[in-house]
Amino acid sequence: MFSLFWQGMQQDFKIFLLAPLFCAIFRLAFIEVYGSEKLPRKGTFRKWFQCFNYGFWWGLDWNAYAFLLPLALVSIPGAFLPFWQEAGDTLRAVFALIFLLLLYTAFMGKMIFYFHFRDTFNQTLRLGRNADKMNFLDIFFHQNHGAWILLGYLPYGLLCWHLARWVLSLPVLPYWQMESEILQYAANAAAFAGAVVLFYWMRYGGTLRHRNKPEWDTVPKVVKEDIFFGKAVVDDLLALEMVYKSQVSELLTHDDATTAKIWQGYVRQGTREDFWEQFARSAGGPRLKKPSHIFWLLGESHSQLFFDPAWLRLHLMQGSEDWRREPGTAVINNFLPAGMISQPSLVSQLEGIYDGDLELNENKLFWQHSTPLAMPRQMRSLGYRTEFYYGGGLNWGSMVNFTPACGFDVSFGGPDLCAKDAPRTWLGVYDHLFLAGAERKIEELDDGRPAFHYIYTTSNHGPYNMPMEELGYRAEEVLKEVPELLEILSGQEARLMGGVWYTDHALMEFAGRMREKYPDALFILTGDHAGGLPSPKLASRAGLLSRDYLNLREDRLPSFAMQHPELRQDMLKSTIGTHLNILPTLMELIAPKGFTYYSLLPTLLEPLDHVVTPYCWLDQARLGDYKSSTAQALAPALELLPTEHNTAPYKEERDALVELTGWLLRHPEFLCKA
Repeated sequence: MFSLFWQGMQQDFKIFLLAPLFCAIFRLAFIEVYGSEKLPRKGTFRKWFQCFNYGFWWGLDWNAYAFLLPLALVSIPGAFLPFWQEAGDTLRAVFALIFLLLLYTAFMGKMIFYFHFRDTFNQTLRLGRNADKMNFLDIFFHQNHGAWILLGYLPYGLLCWHLARWVLSLPVLPYWQMESEILQYAANAAAFAGAVVLFYWMRYGGTLRHRNKPEWDTVPKVVKEDIFFGKAVVDDLLALEMVYKSQVSELLTHDDATTAKIWQGYVRQGTREDFWEQFARSAGGPRLKKPSHIFWLLGESHSQLFFDPAWLRLHLMQGSEDWRREPGTAVINNFLPAGMISQPSLVSQLEGIYDGDLELNENKLFWQHSTPLAMPRQMRSLGYRTEFYYGGGLNWGSMVNFTPACGFDVSFGGPDLCAKDAPRTWLGVYDHLFLAGAERKIEELDDGRPAFHYIYTTSNHGPYNMPMEELGYRAEEVLKEVPELLEILSGQEARLMGGVWYTDHALMEFAGRMREKYPDALFILTGDHAGGLPSPKLASRAGLLSRDYLNLREDRLPSFAMQHPELRQDMLKSTIGTHLNILPTLMELIAPKGFTYYSLLPTLLEPLDHVVTPYCWLDQARLGDYKSSTAQALAPALELLPTEHNTAPYKEERDALVELTGWLLRHPEFLCKA
């Protein structure tokens, strides 16, 4: 009986070997597709070796189960059940096929995720549960070659099946026979115990001490210092586990004593009557004539990258380039988004506190309440009628419930403003049609009172399958300064550049029409986050860059500019900022002297030495990322900038600001009713 177990255990081990083998192949494929180093070269052999070596041992955290499960489900029962033992190799091959298909699925998911977010699986994955699933499908099939990925299951599955059968056909060590029955039982017991120990030894990454298991903190320095290889070292199933084991809402578990420690020096505790007064500010008096109309234009993925010297020759935002040169325009080129994806960015801007990936817009509490810091609520108290316009449907992100609660008098989605047959992506109506619809509604609602219009576009978003040429994009005219790029540009990269040009062109055309109708209008133009970014590899081939990776500023910074007939660049004393600095800036520009407003952060009319968000920090010299504890020089550069590791300044301030949001969810009595 034990001889059957002995043979089966060896078969299980052979099947297990396929898992780390395929993980290594997928790791290499990831590096070949997205990395700039296709092969090790002098000076990088140690990095490559440690990446694959540490990745192998760390990946055993999951791959060890490719040994344990067939051992427990096939070999052990097969030692007692002859019919189960006869089907053992078929069952093992089926298990291997399922496990390797799971690895393929996770790998393809990572490849798609990295394409969009330039990161392996992270918390953004969990935030997708309330996103438009049809848009996901549209992107999957039309931007990420989803049909080929699905068809790939067939040849991949056949390869895995035949490889598993071949591995199982290899000979195994014979069972030993001993003359002493006692020794025979002892050897059998030792072999069984050895199998258990082997599993734990693999599960703990080549050690029997759980505390010595491989983890991110112990990734070799030579690997971690290279940001890309630091991502490549993590196996895909392990990366998924890390995402779903960590709590997005960990701060909801804090008690008030913990909150008090985190707030120390940044936020004061108090009663409901006086708590918000610590954020109260008194306007110094208007610098500009009060505008009859204010337009806050939030352009989907409107990125600073296209205004940096290395990329300016693309002229994909020619409309904004011209707009920025006009009198009355002030610009900040170092500007952080309030969220790394659309909803947290939008929600933070509207509520005046950092959403911090808590999805306040999906929380029913915020369908009936808001904070005193909420931007539309305060604009209404300043005498403005408040209007929200979004290119998609208001069911997105529960905006139909969220926007009235935070202070908008009216809210409209693109389908409400345009004809039923208006062309649209899954996210919303084409920008120029949506903006024309918003223009009609603004005129219709104009009753002579001052009006504040918050307008959010959608078209600069994957899969970029809009008919760009029909919408006015002419690549040969726009990219005429980079003919080398025109020669190598094709497919989705070409469509992406068309999408960037189109959304900016539509926004600037709209702004021009509004300025003609309302000459005293004030405009704010920013992006929800950075996005729609061209491939740095293509830019390198075209001679724009000398690198294959984006620098941190290019990957993170949206654009920011303001325009008003009386505005001057020297009014903005700060050269850095973030979305939550916009409202206090607006108040200090137009509010009457002594007007009380509420803001978490100060105005851009005073010099700032640093700004923080839940994700990044920015000071006069550097830009840093809290997740990876890395930083780079802030200034634009043609070359790949050196990366500083293990740095996270201003983290106490960052934690305090994020803690405020979690505390409010635990203490809804401090919120204001809509």
